[in-house]
Amino acid sequence: SIQPVYGAQHPPLDPRLTKNFIKDRSKANALPMKSKKASSFHEFARNTSDAWDIGDDEDEDFSSSSSSLQTLNSKVAKATAAQVLENHSKLRAKPERAQSTLSDMPTNCKVIKSSSEAQLSRTSEEACMRTPLQKQQSLPLRPVIPLVARISDQNASGAPPMTVREKTRLEKFRQLLSSHNTDLDELRKCSWPGVPREVRPVTWRLLSGYLPANMERRKLTLQRKREEYFGFIQQYYDSRNEEHHQDTYRQIHIDIPRTNPLIPLFQQPLVQEIFERILFIWAIRHPASGYVQGINDLVTPFFVVFLSEYVEEDVENFDVTNLSQDVLRSIEADSFWCMSKLLDGIQDNYTFAQPGIQKKVKALEELVSRIDEQVHNHFRKYEVEYLQFAFRWMNNLLMRELPLRCTIRLWDTYQSEPEGFSHFHLYVCAAFLIKWRKEILDEEDFQGLLMLLQNLPTIHWGNEEIGLLLAEAYRLKYMFADAPNHYRR
Repeated sequence: SIQPVYGAQHPPLDPRLTKNFIKDRSKANALPMKSKKASSFHEFARNTSDAWDIGDDEDEDFSSSSSSLQTLNSKVAKATAAQVLENHSKLRAKPERAQSTLSDMPTNCKVIKSSSEAQLSRTSEEACMRTPLQKQQSLPLRPVIPLVARISDQNASGAPPMTVREKTRLEKFRQLLSSHNTDLDELRKCSWPGVPREVRPVTWRLLSGYLPANMERRKLTLQRKREEYFGFIQQYYDSRNEEHHQDTYRQIHIDIPRTNPLIPLFQQPLVQEIFERILFIWAIRHPASGYVQGINDLVTPFFVVFLSEYVEEDVENFDVTNLSQDVLRSIEADSFWCMSKLLDGIQDNYTFAQPGIQKKVKALEELVSRIDEQVHNHFRKYEVEYLQFAFRWMNNLLMRELPLRCTIRLWDTYQSEPEGFSHFHLYVCAAFLIKWRKEILDEEDFQGLLMLLQNLPTIHWGNEEIGLLLAEAYRLKYMFADAPNHYRR
């Protein structure tokens, strides 16, 4: 069965949406601006109702089964996609602070705040590059990172050779992995600061519980589990054409093309077929939850990591038809089993009414109210509910907020932590929210806060930013995990 998900679906870039937005914007320029900003959810809803009427033929049947609150959130997401072009292309600064800065900037330049805006703003960027820099030349320059950011670690290729410390760490991993019985506690300890790309596939299989620690049993286990998975394919996959599975398969079929749409790897038909099989078999074998929007994202890190075992270059543009059928079958089966192990620990996130996510969002609210009361009160002042932005953070494990390379690094640590995907993730979300406290406090209306929180500027993030985020999350965990009453009022 399909469970409607509140706030989980990030709308794909729709040319109709962009076209209508341009028309609306040209009309708006001829009219006087409203003096009053939307300061509450309901005012924001009324002021942006025109953007909610844009239909999605594929989703009509599914949206009709959602509750009014769920439908409202989906429409807010669509309105956000349109309005982010204008609202987040301006510097978020106080008028007195921003006046001199804005006067120095070319009028047709945009400040890129999200990957979605970056994709739509290439033309403006080219025009901006042809404009004299004026006083901007005195500002520190940031290295340019491609919009479709590299999946591989930033130090994996195209960078200076490994340092002595990195070589020592890699050798330590190889010794652990080649021992007769791998010490899993030591492997987790070594993996917490990140796993080298060369040994990440086998390390993830071990940390997820898919592979045994005993070296002699690994080959037979892999063979048996891969055969078992393709036995499920033969047994269940044809049932996707049966009437009682049509809704499940149709929703999966709709969601797959939306998975990382800016990365060419995931737009290949063969890759999409693999994802459809993985998700459908998982849904059939877990009827308590069935397929829920957002689970499709959880396949991608495993698929990329296991693909990198056979591909030396960056995988985002790799043509998987160059791989043998046996290799693709191995990657598919391993991705299925490791994703299943992950979901076994957080399945209450996806059962009816998704109680796991509801509890985590409430816990996040209580935690933030203790560690940063100013931010918490700011949300209350402008009627921003944590569920409106944090539901997606919990449902998708921050995958919609971070580049895929950052997610892979984050999961190195999650698999090293006890209950990393469920318990530790709460503290990562708290640290992630407080990371943007200045930007949050600068926003002074509901609309601006919601669009900021749904389009945080993380496209340039890499291992360094994730390392700092994890360190802060660990500090919060150390302070609050063993004293839950500490963050309850």
